[in-house]
Amino acid sequence: MDNYKKAAELIKNSKKCIAFTGAGISVESGIPTFRGPDGLWSRYDPKILDIDYFTVNPKEAWEKIKEIFYDYMQNIKPNDAHYFLADLEKKGLLEAVITQNIDNLHQEAGNKNVIEFHGTAKNLVCMNCFKKYDSKDIDLNDLPPLCPKCWGVLKPNFVFFKEPIPKKALENSLELAQNCDCMIVIGTTGEIQPASQIPLIAKQNGASIIEINIEKSNYTDTVTDIFLQNRATIACNNLKKALEE
Repeated sequence: MDNYKKAAELIKNSKKCIAFTGAGISVESGIPTFRGPDGLWSRYDPKILDIDYFTVNPKEAWEKIKEIFYDYMQNIKPNDAHYFLADLEKKGLLEAVITQNIDNLHQEAGNKNVIEFHGTAKNLVCMNCFKKYDSKDIDLNDLPPLCPKCWGVLKPNFVFFKEPIPKKALENSLELAQNCDCMIVIGTTGEIQPASQIPLIAKQNGASIIEINIEKSNYTDTVTDIFLQNRATIACNNLKKALEE
């Protein structure tokens, strides 16, 4: 039995299967990763996402943030890997997606139960009164954008460096990891703390780990049971076929 058939059997026989995704699932939608030779940090200074820098220099930070997260990514669409997970949820084979991504592509593909571990670029939050706004409702041509209610500076509603993980997202992710019996890990190397602990916690609690990555990650030789080495879209399409057999 090949690895795709083995993975399909694990998914079919699981009582509580969840997915854990990182930047690698969205690369084929046209979103670059942050790290690596072609990553965003090879072209931009990471300080723009440091909360201390942002607080003191909101205009300068926002000019780059708008360029990366709003101008460039506004026409990005989900790919086959996103649709695969949405289809699994519709069929009752997937309980939830925990994602480190802030691109909203899982929801656009149709997943209903998505835990956004690092928040989302879809919303902006006021640093003064904490009111949230859909980013599409705020004019980003005049920077920094200000809260229509109190004129405080608006910040993308995702986690900046030196900010804590949102409490509810952290608690929900830990609970899912502790109680699942199968986890599909897609497109994450396991380098970012504390998100990287999620598959480790699942494994410690008895879950089988299916990993989809182009190259080996921190998980491959430590917690992974089945390693499907390929691009996310190809691996997910192969897995979809195996599930239909």
